[in-house]
Amino acid sequence: MLNDFLYLMNAELLVTLIIFILLFLKLSNEEWKNEGLLNFINFLLLINLAAGFFYIPNGNLFGDMFHTSELVTFEKNLLNLGTLIISLQSHDWLKTHKHVAEFYILLLSTLLGMFFMISANNLLMFYLGLELSTIPLAALSNFDLEKRRSSEAAFKFIISSAFSSGLLLFGISMLYGATGTLNFMGIKAHLNGNPFQVFSFILLLAGFGFKISAVPFHLWTADVYEGSPVAVTSYLSVISKGAVLFVMISIFYNVFTPIADSWYNMIFLISVATMIIGNLFALRQQNMKRFLAFSSIAQIGFILVGLSAQSTAGSSSVIFFILIYIFSNLGAFGVISLVSAVKGKENMDDYRGFYKTNPVLSWVLAISLFSLAGIPPMAGFFGKFFLLFAGAGKGNYSLIIIAALNMVVSLYYYLKVIKIMFMDANEHPLEKIKTHWQPKIAMALCVGGILVTGIASGAYNYIHSLLK
Repeated sequence: MLNDFLYLMNAELLVTLIIFILLFLKLSNEEWKNEGLLNFINFLLLINLAAGFFYIPNGNLFGDMFHTSELVTFEKNLLNLGTLIISLQSHDWLKTHKHVAEFYILLLSTLLGMFFMISANNLLMFYLGLELSTIPLAALSNFDLEKRRSSEAAFKFIISSAFSSGLLLFGISMLYGATGTLNFMGIKAHLNGNPFQVFSFILLLAGFGFKISAVPFHLWTADVYEGSPVAVTSYLSVISKGAVLFVMISIFYNVFTPIADSWYNMIFLISVATMIIGNLFALRQQNMKRFLAFSSIAQIGFILVGLSAQSTAGSSSVIFFILIYIFSNLGAFGVISLVSAVKGKENMDDYRGFYKTNPVLSWVLAISLFSLAGIPPMAGFFGKFFLLFAGAGKGNYSLIIIAALNMVVSLYYYLKVIKIMFMDANEHPLEKIKTHWQPKIAMALCVGGILVTGIASGAYNYIHSLLK
C-alpha cells in the first residue's frame, strides 16, 4: 500500500517536498540572496519537470477517488513545463522582491491543487483540488504589495472565485442528490437527462466558465490580469486555465456523455459568445496585459470549438492546443514581463519603435503573436486547424464559419502590435534591455516550442495515442 502511494502520487509528493524545502529555508537563520535562491528554486523545478518523464504510473488510490495514467502524467508535465518557464521569466522581477520564498510556496501550492484536480475521480476530490489551487492565487494576485491596483485585483479575484465556487458546489450537491454518488462512473450510470440533472450540470458549467474566463463569466479577467504582477497574470492565463480545461475534457467526455446533446448546445453558444466578445474587446485595448487578457478569452472560444466535438479528435486537439498555448502565450508574456520589470512600461504605445533598440525581444513577441493569431507555419495555425477540424466532425459548419471569421478579426489586433513595434516611428523608443540568462532560456524555449511543435507532428500523434 505504501509503495502504491509513493508510486502513484510521485508528482504530488515531489511538489510537496519542494514546498517543505522552501519552508525550511524560510524558517532557517541563514539569509539567502535572491539571486542564489532563484537559481536553487529553478534547479528544483527542473528536477521536478524531468522526474515526470521517468516515472509514469497507472492506477487508483483512496477508494478510486484519485487516479493517474499516462495521459494524466503528460498533462501534469505540461503544467510543470509552464511553471518552470514562468519562473525563469520572472527573474528580473523577483530578484529585487522581499518575499521570493513565499511567492514560490504559494505558486507551488496552487500547482499541487491542480494536480489533485486533474487526478480526481470523484467530485469531492476535484473540489478540494480546485480550492487548493484557487485560494493561493488570490494571494499571488496581491504580490505587488506596494501597488493599490494589485490589492484591487486580488479582491476582485477572490470575490469572483468565491461566487463561482458557490455555484460549482451547489451544482455538485444537486448532482449528488440526483444520483446518490460523487464518483464519476457512478454519476454517469445514474444520468438520464431529466431537467433536475441538466440544471445541476448548468451550475457546474457556470463554475467552470468562471475559471476559464468564458463569456458571460469573464468580467473579472481583464481587471485581475492588469492589476496582478505579470508572472501571476501569465500563470492565470496559461497554467490555471490549462488545468481546468484538462478537467473539463475528463468530466464532459467520461461522465456527462448521457446528456451530451444538452451540453453540446450550451458549449456551442458559449463558444460563439466567447470568441466574438473576446475579439471585440481586444480590438480597443491599450494596456498590453488587458490586451492579452481579452486575447486569451477569445482563445478559450476556439478551444471550446474543439471541446464540442465529443470525440477523441476533439480531446486530442484541445490538449495539443494547450501545449501550443503554453509556448505562445508565455512567449508574449515573457517579453511584457521583462519590459514591465526593467522599464515599468505596460502600454501598447510604449512599444513604438521597439524593434530599433530591442530586435531580439521584438521577434520573440512577434513570433508569439503570429502563433496566437494562427499564421502558418507557427504552431498556433496547426493548433487551431485541429480544433476546427475536430469541431467540424459534428457537422455544425455554422460554428466553424463563425470561428474562421473570428480568426480573421483577431489578425487585426495581433498585427497592430507588430506594426507598432516594427513600423511606427518613435524618436525616443525604449532603451535596450539587458536580459539575464534565465529569461533568455525561457524565451528560447517558447520560440523553439512554437516553431518545432507546429512543424513536427509527433506531439499531436503522441497525445492522440494516449487517448485511444
